[in-house]
Amino acid sequence: MAHHKSALKRIRQTEKRNERNRALRARLRTEIKKFQSFLEENKDPNQLKEACTGIQKTLDKAATKGIIHRKNAARKKSRLMKAVNKQTATLQAAE
Repeated sequence: MAHHKSALKRIRQTEKRNERNRALRARLRTEIKKFQSFLEENKDPNQLKEACTGIQKTLDKAATKGIIHRKNAARKKSRLMKAVNKQTATLQAAE
């Protein structure tokens, strides 16, 4: 157990930050899952593009705040865009 006042403060700050980061990471994961289910269900390419910009913004914000690494965010965005483009191509081919 810490004995110095500054060390006790550090412990309090770390606990707060861990809670905040855990909540933000959980929200990010939930939004990614929602986007993936939206991608499977949706049949409108315009709605897919709009939803895609929203998830990209969320990933960028998480990377900026240090919740995930910037390259992790880039990888996730790339994979999601690849899925969106594939879905859009199949929808356009079906028309």
